[in-house]
Amino acid sequence: MPLSRRDFLALPALVAVPDLLAADGPALHLPSFADDRLAMASYSLRTVLELPRNRAKDPKADLIALVDFPKVARERFGIWNLELLGQHFPSTEPDYLKTLKDAVTRAGAVVVNLPTSVGASFYDPDAAKRALAVANSKKWMDTSLAIDCPSVRLHIQQVKGVAPDVALTAAALREVAAYGAGKGVVVNLENDDLGSEDAFFIVKVLEAVNSPWLWALPDFCNSMLKGEEKFNYDAVAALFAKAYNICHAKDSEVDNGKVVRVDLARTFAIAKQAGYKGFFSVEWEGQGEIWEETTKLVETCRKYL
Repeated sequence: MPLSRRDFLALPALVAVPDLLAADGPALHLPSFADDRLAMASYSLRTVLELPRNRAKDPKADLIALVDFPKVARERFGIWNLELLGQHFPSTEPDYLKTLKDAVTRAGAVVVNLPTSVGASFYDPDAAKRALAVANSKKWMDTSLAIDCPSVRLHIQQVKGVAPDVALTAAALREVAAYGAGKGVVVNLENDDLGSEDAFFIVKVLEAVNSPWLWALPDFCNSMLKGEEKFNYDAVAALFAKAYNICHAKDSEVDNGKVVRVDLARTFAIAKQAGYKGFFSVEWEGQGEIWEETTKLVETCRKYL
């Protein structure tokens, strides 16, 4: 699809190449136009992705490969900023990553964030397992560079019977952030799990590490799973105060069959009040027909932007 002049000018500015790095931290040129600030998470289309280990796959759906996702996001939703989930990659071998990168380029798109799990916990009492989490984080950061992606979101995994530990988590992520600084990759932490990734725990970790390469990724609705509206909006506000380049824009979650919703207008207002300048990655996670509901969420987010 041909690029408009504005689209073309926006593309290279999103890549964290060395000449875009400030001496004291990242200096991504984040877009100012409303449409340019929308991103699309591959997780939104999880039920229609053809993947080797996709438990969410709809057996009745017409499936698409991950390499086709950039074209679908661009043509069906008018979105060219992509967030590709690490667990959606069928391979991280160089040949596949080149194929994926080429598909992104052909679609006139860019990858702005790579969320992933790391196979171990940053606060595990076992030092070897913490070291594994750090090592796997570095591998995913290298993967992000291979597809010209300037940031990753790393999952803080739970440890059975062990409470989240700020000091241990901060020590591990201090090393990860330092690696990011050397490679030009921003690291983000999301309120994705009420146990190991409580928003206020994340804030404490960010403050303990105190690195310009480690930031928050606010998810609009994950903290609502606690069942307390005030807690959710307080959590989102706390994270937007620590956010840089990416957040997850969603209006609902499904918790054991029950749909939990948030006020999108209120949440966008929280982001604006915090002075947030980054991307809003549309992540549909509700009930209903996937294409119709994802389109509705995209258009609603456009309205509030």
